[in-house]
Amino acid sequence: MGSAKNTGSATRKARIEEMRRADRSRERLRRVLVIVVSAVVVVCLAGFGAWALMKGDDAKGGTDAKPAAGSFRTGSDGVKTWSGKLARNHVAKKVTYPMTPPVGGDHNQVWMNCNGDVYKKPIPNENAVHALEHGAVWVTYTDKADPGDVQKLAAKVRRTPYSLMSPDQDQKDPIMLSAWGHQRTVKSATDPDVASFFSTFVQGKQTPEPGAACTNGLSQ
Repeated sequence: MGSAKNTGSATRKARIEEMRRADRSRERLRRVLVIVVSAVVVVCLAGFGAWALMKGDDAKGGTDAKPAAGSFRTGSDGVKTWSGKLARNHVAKKVTYPMTPPVGGDHNQVWMNCNGDVYKKPIPNENAVHALEHGAVWVTYTDKADPGDVQKLAAKVRRTPYSLMSPDQDQKDPIMLSAWGHQRTVKSATDPDVASFFSTFVQGKQTPEPGAACTNGLSQ
């Protein structure tokens, strides 16, 4: 009898232990499932956030069908000043500007390097406008500009932090100077208005972000 009782007790203990092991196994499985599901939710939320951000940038960055309202007003010194408000949003796509070259408006989040940088090829308007926001003067020219003037202007730009230079075949005059909200045409590299424009607008009062970087941006 004692042997039978001992056998029955041992069997019950074995069953109880087996049930406990099963419970522990189910608990581990439950915890693993909770962790996996939580990770999936986090990844999905992050992915949705990135998608929403990209869609937002796309909405901002699409070609602007409604250019900034305003017009140029020419002062007695020949400098043209944009009369309307110039937006300063960062966008991801091309922007249609109401002036060529542009003097402000929505722009790419990366500025064009403007630490006396001279570019041999046209540069994206959206990056150049960001450089203007940092207080740079942008020298542009067409193939109608005198090569000697182009060389002299390039030398001046290279000596001048917060300036940049590039060709622009779409502008109406051979040589033009632009700053945030301001622009003018000059006749040659020796035109006194070149020095005056640089003196006034390189990091001038018009600068929306004075002291912001002109390096570590986009370059060719």
